[in-house]
Amino acid sequence: MSIIGWIILGLLAGVIAKILLPGRDPGGFIGTTLIGVAGAFVGGWISARWLDHPITKNFYDGATWASAVGGSLVLLIICRLLFGNSRN
Repeated sequence: MSIIGWIILGLLAGVIAKILLPGRDPGGFIGTTLIGVAGAFVGGWISARWLDHPITKNFYDGATWASAVGGSLVLLIICRLLFGNSRN
């Protein structure tokens, strides 16, 4: 998968993570989508490095999507813990 594919996957993973973990986030929608892109890269790296499941070149692979959404959720939770509800 190309870098553009990872960015598109990350944007969609950020939206899915936001749906799964609703609430006010520091950074709003743009921050959440950037967290999704970063989460896709982090999730893919973790999956390939420590879970012995290399990411395939197929955009529709379930493991690729699970790692991207999982990475997005982890980064979203970390951002909420670090920055709290800064939009008050």
